[in-house]
Amino acid sequence: MDSDLKVKLESEIYIGRAGELLPGLLPSGRVVALSDANIDRRYRKLLGGYEHVLIGTGETVKTLHTAGTIYRRFIEMGVDRETFVLGIGGGIVTDMAGFVAATYMRGLRCGFVSTTLLGQVDASVGGKNGVNVDGYKNMVGTFSQPQFVVCDVSMLATLPDREFRAGLAEAVKAGVVGDPELFALLEQVSFERLRTDEDLLEEVVAAAIRVKTAIVARDERESGERRKLNLGHTLGHAIEKCSPLMNHGEAVAVGMAMISRAAVRLGLLPSQDAERIATLLERFGFALAPPVELRKLMKAVLRDKKAADGVLRVVLPVAVGNCVVRTMTVEELAAALR
Repeated sequence: MDSDLKVKLESEIYIGRAGELLPGLLPSGRVVALSDANIDRRYRKLLGGYEHVLIGTGETVKTLHTAGTIYRRFIEMGVDRETFVLGIGGGIVTDMAGFVAATYMRGLRCGFVSTTLLGQVDASVGGKNGVNVDGYKNMVGTFSQPQFVVCDVSMLATLPDREFRAGLAEAVKAGVVGDPELFALLEQVSFERLRTDEDLLEEVVAAAIRVKTAIVARDERESGERRKLNLGHTLGHAIEKCSPLMNHGEAVAVGMAMISRAAVRLGLLPSQDAERIATLLERFGFALAPPVELRKLMKAVLRDKKAADGVLRVVLPVAVGNCVVRTMTVEELAAALR
């Protein structure tokens, strides 16, 4: 597959085979890869071509402690300001690679090979890098663009169904935020076909990336329009905090369904659009019942990094393909969710 998407922010995004694209994208000089044991096991030939550092897996490793371990390893390896950092993995790896590259020696160049659907449609794109603190998502982070992101959909074949499904939540979100045609496409295809049809996957990934990069190009540092990309995430992050058995995509799916119902109650979203959103998510296999009571969720929302003095900027869908950002108190949000 040839690269069919090249979006210029401060970085370039490519869809194609990583092994074919990387030689033309990496700068001359030293490259150190950051990855995890799963990638090392599945793609040892690709990873083994570079000096590399491996981290653990799961959200619990996305911490300042892990960053400190990587810094120390870099010091031992003699990594300097001319070294290029290559993150190969899912969203946790690319978040850690981007964060460490942005902060080690005040900034190194970096690029990513995104190996999960969640990473390809969202996490690796846009230049936001963060680590969690005491279970609170991305409380410490940077805005720092990689030089490139490679999205190789052939790598998605090795994902478990649950992890692949998690990425579909972000693809659905992209459709709700800014691409009704993408949403309609997803309504027409099955989970099973998405798992096996690489051409279809490339189309979905490219469309989701275009939604995100168009918004990021206008608002890189999330001072306005970029907040729309947080649809479902204020509640989703709270659900992740309160219910650690849910992964990010599962929590975002619940958050999208909840906020869509709230938008209907507020008179912003036609009820049939909220039904379309919930129906699509359920068809892809998401359970949409909130796993914890509302009172507990609202306590976690108050500690979200986006909350200020009890006031939130809440993303509310007004149609499939369009959202608005509304300032609400936590009490107002809770009332709309009841």
